[in-house]
Amino acid sequence: MFDIGWSELLVIAVVALVVIGPKELPGVIRGLGQIVAKMQRIAAEFRGQFNEAIREAELTDLKKSVDDIRSIANPLQTLKDEVRQSIESAVAPADAKPADAKTTEAKPADPTAAAVQPAVPLDLAPPAAEATPSAPESVTAAPESKPA
Repeated sequence: MFDIGWSELLVIAVVALVVIGPKELPGVIRGLGQIVAKMQRIAAEFRGQFNEAIREAELTDLKKSVDDIRSIANPLQTLKDEVRQSIESAVAPADAKPADAKTTEAKPADPTAAAVQPAVPLDLAPPAAEATPSAPESVTAAPESKPA
């Protein structure tokens, strides 16, 4: 951290002994040791909080990644759902509404549907089959009985 060698420490100790005096030097050294210990505790606490914040940020990123993976879902299940929907839409009647329709209102009738002309003109339509009588003509109905 600081590039202080033994020679510099010896110079600082000699100056402190001369300035402070031999009687007060042990108390000053004890106070200086307490200040250094307090600074170390503060630095360790700061370092711990900083590391915790980094871990939380990493956990947040990790949680986001897991949520993204979960939102993708199982590709096999997605494929099964798509196949099931396509089969249901192919099997369902053409005029039936899908099960997930949100509105239950009927669609309005097409106003142009009544004005649609037939594809074959009426005068060219094939003749209708003639009706056959249900009883032969030679058989006559029984005479009605008259009330007496």
